[in-house]
Amino acid sequence: MDKDKIIKAGKIACQAKEYAKTIIKRGVPLLEIAEKIEEKIRELGGEPAFPVSLSINEIAAHYTPSHDEKTLARGLLKVDIGVHIGGWITDTAFSLDLERGKESEENKKLIEASEKALESAVKTAKEGISVREIGKKIQETIESLGFSPIMNLSGHEIKQHRIHAGLTIPNIDNKKNILLQKGVYAIEPFATPGSGKVHDGNPSGIYILINNKNIRSPIARKVLKLIEEEYRTMPFCSRWIVKKAGTGALIALRQLEQNGNLHHFPQLVESSGGKVSQAEDTILIDEEGKIIVTRG
Repeated sequence: MDKDKIIKAGKIACQAKEYAKTIIKRGVPLLEIAEKIEEKIRELGGEPAFPVSLSINEIAAHYTPSHDEKTLARGLLKVDIGVHIGGWITDTAFSLDLERGKESEENKKLIEASEKALESAVKTAKEGISVREIGKKIQETIESLGFSPIMNLSGHEIKQHRIHAGLTIPNIDNKKNILLQKGVYAIEPFATPGSGKVHDGNPSGIYILINNKNIRSPIARKVLKLIEEEYRTMPFCSRWIVKKAGTGALIALRQLEQNGNLHHFPQLVESSGGKVSQAEDTILIDEEGKIIVTRG
């Protein structure tokens, strides 16, 4: 574990998050927001660990704009940002209310629920504590404010070049007495007035390489080589590939998906249509204790 690189990546993620808050306004194109945040990460000396996710209302996660996206920022917007340095990853997220009137009041209460749950979970997390205790804190905090945690989304262990690595940190008491060890973990409560579950929605345009087996198509082989060199085992999106290889690469992505080279993530949608808020930070646990690396 490269502590220095993790701490630096966390600092950049924190700065990118604060920058994002200055540029996001109702009516601004999501494509513009995502590209500005990703460029800011690079300016600060990091690389995006995954495409910036900008999920509106009932979409809980995995929404990133395509290369020709026209959608405008609105509603309850989740902003999920990942940064890596040499494959050492940090992950952070926040929610923004872009509405007015009564709807805005409801959004703010929902945002408060996920933020307070994150605070409670981060305070609880330490080496040797069970994941169920963290999940229990998240669940109790969100339910005490009148909402439900998303039970089939969770936080996760992070390792080099792997954003989801091994251990999961639930948003409910999952009755599992698995203990936190030294390592890097993302804690990310999701709150909703809905059913508390998500299902797979439309394709997100976010992919991950799962197999480098051969494929006949010349353009697909070219794109596969690009993916192997640029992203390795970390998520990437179609708009990044289009920027590097042109719109013809969209066909290559479909071919690679059909050939079993790529996993295409679906958007994750609250099953009853309830709005969703999210808050997330990354912690590092080592022999010196716990550091919340994505905070200033």
